[in-house]
Amino acid sequence: MKRQDFNYELPEELIAQDPLMDRASSRLLVLNKETGAVSHKIFSDIMGYIKPGDCLVLNDTKVIPARLIGSKIGTDAKVEVLLLKRKEKNVWETLVKPGKKLKPGARVSFGDGKLIGEVLEVLEEGNRLVRFDFDGIFEEILDELGQMPLPPYITHQLEDKNRYQTVYAKHSGSAAAPTAGLHFTPELLREIQEMGVEIAKVTLHVGLGTFRPVKVEDILSHHMHSEFYQVEKSEADKINQTKKKGGRIICVGTTSCRTIESAAKDGKVEAGSGWTDIFIYPGYTFQILDGLLTNFHLPESTLIMLVSALAGRENVLKAYEEAVQKRYRFFSFGDAMLLI
Repeated sequence: MKRQDFNYELPEELIAQDPLMDRASSRLLVLNKETGAVSHKIFSDIMGYIKPGDCLVLNDTKVIPARLIGSKIGTDAKVEVLLLKRKEKNVWETLVKPGKKLKPGARVSFGDGKLIGEVLEVLEEGNRLVRFDFDGIFEEILDELGQMPLPPYITHQLEDKNRYQTVYAKHSGSAAAPTAGLHFTPELLREIQEMGVEIAKVTLHVGLGTFRPVKVEDILSHHMHSEFYQVEKSEADKINQTKKKGGRIICVGTTSCRTIESAAKDGKVEAGSGWTDIFIYPGYTFQILDGLLTNFHLPESTLIMLVSALAGRENVLKAYEEAVQKRYRFFSFGDAMLLI
């Protein structure tokens, strides 16, 4: 399978730069994963496609304001540090710009010295291991000084940080939002539960590798980034009971999908935590997932490959073509797609 097999033409003006004021008012393209038939709806119409006895799986990770702007101590040169993974209490794997000037021992000041970062080590791919020194609580300092690490195709910062969080975000650790969940309001989720749909929550901390393009021509040679996930026993039980009773498992977002498929064994979800680098592409047999709610993804990305594994590459690319024609909004702040 070639990377170019998952390409499509997207006019730049269809890349959504801002979220809608009303989360649930975005458009919803419904794709029948068996027939390829397409319907055009509003997101709140999702109520007509899920049934009592189904289970909706949400990723309750919370995005941290992981982008820090500071100055190198000694030269005052501007430095940008992006927190990727917490290694120890005060030590993070980071992406640094400009990286060449920050060798081990270099120190960076953020917020007039409120936070000091020292480069400990240069890792593979040029990432840096940085130890932070501060007085107080790191998360509170980060909330004050940090910016949301928006995807590279978003050209400006958000006025309201919370618009890059789902309404059910709980466990801090992501460098990017699980954006399919941005469409839900508390009221809509309550209505869904009241109609007899189970809601299970899992956690996968989304890394910036989610935006990393596939560069190899043969997709089987692509190396996936790893991300931390956790599934509590109570939530695994909800999913397994739904499956046992014949209900459908509908994941909200590719991250929820990757979590439950990573935790699957013999057709059941096992409680636990770990790191997953699962790569789902056409030919993959889903153990748990039956349906998927997702946004529209970048051409030639691992995410459009995952969606194609569920509904077929031809069906997906045809639906994307129709979405472009109908002027849907694409990517993180864009419209949604339901594959059912």
